[in-house]
Amino acid sequence: MTKIRECEVLVVGGGPGGYPAAIRAGQLGLDTVIVDKHGLGGTCLNRGCIPSKAFIHAASKFEEMSHIAEKADMGLTLEKAPVLEMAGLVKWKDQIVGKLTKGVGTLLKGAGVEIVAGWARFEDAKTCVVTLEDGSTQTIKAQNVVLANGSVETELAFMPFGGPVIGSTQALELSEKPEKLVVVGAGYIGLELGIAFRKLGSEVTFVEAAEQILPLYDKDLTRPVTMWLKKNKVDVHLKCKAKGVSQKSGKTFLEFEDAKGELQRLEADKILVAVGRRPLTEGWGLENMGLDMDGKFVKVDERCQTPMRGVYAIGDLVGEPLLAHKATAQGELVAEVIAGHKRVFDPMSIAAVCFTEPELVGVGLTPDQAKAKGLDVIVGKFPFAASGRALAMEGGADGGFVRVVARKDDHVIVGIHAVGKHVSELSGEFALAIEMGARLEDISGTIHVHPTLTEGFAESVLASLGHPIHISA
Repeated sequence: MTKIRECEVLVVGGGPGGYPAAIRAGQLGLDTVIVDKHGLGGTCLNRGCIPSKAFIHAASKFEEMSHIAEKADMGLTLEKAPVLEMAGLVKWKDQIVGKLTKGVGTLLKGAGVEIVAGWARFEDAKTCVVTLEDGSTQTIKAQNVVLANGSVETELAFMPFGGPVIGSTQALELSEKPEKLVVVGAGYIGLELGIAFRKLGSEVTFVEAAEQILPLYDKDLTRPVTMWLKKNKVDVHLKCKAKGVSQKSGKTFLEFEDAKGELQRLEADKILVAVGRRPLTEGWGLENMGLDMDGKFVKVDERCQTPMRGVYAIGDLVGEPLLAHKATAQGELVAEVIAGHKRVFDPMSIAAVCFTEPELVGVGLTPDQAKAKGLDVIVGKFPFAASGRALAMEGGADGGFVRVVARKDDHVIVGIHAVGKHVSELSGEFALAIEMGARLEDISGTIHVHPTLTEGFAESVLASLGHPIHISA
């Protein structure tokens, strides 16, 4: 006989949107159940953000050690070159993932949330049947439902995953380093992983349909990344479209159409397809819930509520940007809305980070975007070549900088962007400045710690005001 569990809040999906929603609901005293099939923490903790950053960090360490072994630097020498053991790298990465996912389970239980491991399929908007790991089923009826189903990698119909064709998930599980890696897509996922494999010693080539790498960023920001790719002999084929995979004489080739419309091919041990992600809308009964769609995404209002009363959707399921921290913010908000709090999701902007070499971070409008909106703006820019902290971390020679965009009339900051080593750590201050409606004078009047990269933000503001201290005006 199928068990029936009734609850106040049912959260489907244990990723960075779902588990914070469940934790916050539990904290607020709501009887909460969370259902997850593929591991608490979702794609972010298990197959995306965390494992990829661990992988990138290890690759950077290997590159640094290799450089020291080739040429004494900073007074440091290595008698032998470092040895890469992919199985050991994957094991170390998995240990980090395991620790974090176990921690999520502990936090959920601490908040009084019941965890159900299985796949949920909705029969109607408030009732779902969960197929448990042992094959049995459990019916859950909820007063409120939070859909946090997330997203999945986009496959190319003519190049499905399998054999030499892999997605980012498989790339992070490889037991052997591919000697020749071709990456289809030069967006943030493809570039992050492709650069990491180049640091590990793979021969890497990118095939990108757009006119530039990282199409969502302006060329001023992507130029230092392009410099790194050229310096490290990474070929990038722009305005090119992948066409398929062929085999010849025991070798694998990616076939693609170049900018002139001619068919070309590249030999590859592995072909990493990184052309984006799409919301997971299949297999869990969306069609039975009476929800509206906004293109491929579930339509929600400013409270993340669907047209069906008591049903909410968050994260990658509801649209761009597909970012973990957006999902987390929406998850916490929805729990509070259910508890009766007056909340709306209306951020001034959401910071985005690309963990390439060097890193990029952006929040708010670029100069061109601001002008396109009819804003009269002033722009300030500070190069990390003039930053003592950046130079001490070998980051001053990569072309990195901080750039601030502010309205000319009242000096309210509308955009902040940076590229350089470790600039991801500046994203919090950037986001706070935009969210709080900071003016240039608010930043210039805040004493920034020396020596840190944050000084670059203050200096970019001084540059926009016309009186920088550490660069010529």
